[in-house]
Amino acid sequence: MLKITIIAFITFLSYTNIFSQYYTISGFVKDKVTNQNLGYANIRVDNSGKGTAANKDGKFKIRLSEVNYLLIASYIGYKSDTAKISINEEKKVNFLLSPIKLEISEIIVKPDKNPAYEIIEKTIKKKKEIKNNINNYKYSAYTKGLIKTTKDFQSGNFSLTAKDTGKLKITGILENESRGFFKSPDNFKHFIVARKQTANTPPFINVLTGGNVIQSFYEDNLLFMNRSIPSPISDKALSYYYFYIEKETAINDKKVYQIYFATDNTADPGFYGKLFIEDSTFYLLKIDVQLNKMANPGRLFNYIKVYQQFSEIEKGIILPIDYRLFAEGNYLGLAKFGFELNTIMNSYEINTEIDDNIFDGAIISVVPDADKKDKTYWNSIQTIPNTIKETQAYSRIDSLENISKSFGEKFSILAQQIQLHKNLYVGGPLTIYSFNKVEGSALNFNLLYSHKESQRFSARLGAGYGFADKKLKTKFLANYLLGDYRTTQISFSVYDKLTDLFGTSNNYNKLTSTVLSLFSKYDFRDYFYTKGFETEIKSEIFPFLNLGLGFLSKTDKSAKNNSDFSFFYQGRNYSQNKSIYDIKTNAITASFGLDFRNYIEDGFFRRRINSLNYIRFGGSVLISKKDFLKSESNFSVFQLETFGSFNTLNDWKADFYIENVFSTGAVPFQMLNALSGNISGGAKNNSFRTLRISEIYGDKTTTLFFKHNFKDYLFRVTQIPILKDLQLQFSTYLNVAISEISNSSKQILPVGFKEFKTPFYELGFSIGHILIPMNFEFTWKLNYRGRNNFVFGINTFAL
Repeated sequence: MLKITIIAFITFLSYTNIFSQYYTISGFVKDKVTNQNLGYANIRVDNSGKGTAANKDGKFKIRLSEVNYLLIASYIGYKSDTAKISINEEKKVNFLLSPIKLEISEIIVKPDKNPAYEIIEKTIKKKKEIKNNINNYKYSAYTKGLIKTTKDFQSGNFSLTAKDTGKLKITGILENESRGFFKSPDNFKHFIVARKQTANTPPFINVLTGGNVIQSFYEDNLLFMNRSIPSPISDKALSYYYFYIEKETAINDKKVYQIYFATDNTADPGFYGKLFIEDSTFYLLKIDVQLNKMANPGRLFNYIKVYQQFSEIEKGIILPIDYRLFAEGNYLGLAKFGFELNTIMNSYEINTEIDDNIFDGAIISVVPDADKKDKTYWNSIQTIPNTIKETQAYSRIDSLENISKSFGEKFSILAQQIQLHKNLYVGGPLTIYSFNKVEGSALNFNLLYSHKESQRFSARLGAGYGFADKKLKTKFLANYLLGDYRTTQISFSVYDKLTDLFGTSNNYNKLTSTVLSLFSKYDFRDYFYTKGFETEIKSEIFPFLNLGLGFLSKTDKSAKNNSDFSFFYQGRNYSQNKSIYDIKTNAITASFGLDFRNYIEDGFFRRRINSLNYIRFGGSVLISKKDFLKSESNFSVFQLETFGSFNTLNDWKADFYIENVFSTGAVPFQMLNALSGNISGGAKNNSFRTLRISEIYGDKTTTLFFKHNFKDYLFRVTQIPILKDLQLQFSTYLNVAISEISNSSKQILPVGFKEFKTPFYELGFSIGHILIPMNFEFTWKLNYRGRNNFVFGINTFAL
């Protein structure tokens, strides 16, 4: 399917370029009277879908083939200027536009009737007519994105300071050329045909800035910060926004209404700003708007501005010709930042033949040679000329990236890994030391290799020594990725290590258990020794189906407490480390995954897009056989899961996760499925807040986690002073579990157990802020009451 899609696209590309010699026409657009630059002026080719727009300085570039053209430069409030050109070489064309002296007509306000509302009502009707006229279209787009910070940063090296008061400057630039396709009702596809970026910016970011992120204000809803916001000409606009006519202006001999609008209710997220609507046709020609504070997540941004123009490409069909987004923000006063996105759309072809093979699960694809375009190519297609600051930034940033960094410059106390060489890394400072009740103090060393250019091979070698159990532990893991988009993975690991009991159900990091052990003599984990190897191959059979097959051979042995050390609480004892069922296991493993979400093909990988509504399925099986595999026990473990997300009322969001585990035969204790629990005062997503870690386990379990995020809606509607403006997020959650142990597994169980033969329920709510990675959670047991009937926990990635 991938080859068919690429072939279909290349056929279109060849058809539009073959036998054509292209030349660049450049110049500026200015006010004829004042000589001021007319930033973002519209330049179009008469009787065609081709065109461009000037940059903020009024400069423009357009690439045209060898033929005669009539260029038209226009700007609201001015009379258009034209230029007839015959192209056989590079040319300079400048436009001088004359301001229109408009005789303002009297605006008649009828009782109970705002004239602006009548105009908007007619514009909404016109929007529907335009949509009905469009079956499909193709277009080209050129995009330039600017990243702004107060300090230059190099790839993989950016940090926050105590206070950031510096002046923003350009510290990253992205450019790309793309081709877009649309087919009614909702099929979209974009190809990135060329891209380049400053050396400190990874290429995969550059797939997010092409024509694919453009939103048209002719749509009913626009997505900003994962929130759906009504357009000012949506079907619900008249009940969501208020409007009034600021003034009348004109473009050529056509009157244009400049209309101001904002949300009726200041507590509602939305836009505010100016609409420019042409009289008689009621076409929306331009928007100049900002997001209001309720649509600004956590007040992260000082402002988010959007500017967009539209043009009549064919009679009765209006489409966007540019899209410009400007934002500046400051994260908690620690890091000032900003970005700009400028996209020019041109070369529209409307209601022509489009091969259905172009539309597949990939909504964005980077063509194979997109990163190989030379300077000559970029000079010819760049339709937004570089400003002086942008040219200087390119030179400064790329020069900085070429300067070798010393180990000291790469070092960070919080880094998970530190680069030693181009593809070689060593584990970060926080991974060197650990403590637990079995090993006592332990020193760890990790060496990592990752081939950055091909992004196919990676390996990790680890070694550690526990001073209490006096054992050396080792592990080696290697991965190799195959396929154009690295969709097949071959992995191999060999190990002789200490591992966590029920580690997959424990989401707390090693640093948390080390700190709690040393300072409060509380080690919430249990451990056992395991030695063996595992190998697996996973492959994307279809874009929506992933299958895996593997084999493991390991020997598990019990571990015991070897250390009683702690800085404090000398009178306490660590909990006794649980014994496991010592056994050698040889097993075949298999897995599957179903994921129907759309994806981005970024030139290296297929990256799934987290859509607002989705559902995924997965499963695995482990089969251990005495006769066939020479294992020491006959048993099988099957696991099925489904999880996803969907929107509910008022842009609220619901998330769910359902898992079912069932088994046959006598399953060793360490291979049972434990319900995800928590430490006292802690909390993790998709876990039982009122259960402790490794408290409940079984070989037949069913779990349901359901969370509903009301965002900041409940605090907004209460209109409580201060609270209504804090954008606090409120969520509720319900967790349910059934857990049983079969008689076969009970016979080899070395410890006691507890079962939930009827469903266990807990219910709670959380409060947090969108900018702070921490939620305060309050949870109640609804049955099986005893310990921890009510718990308070802090949910944060730091634990």
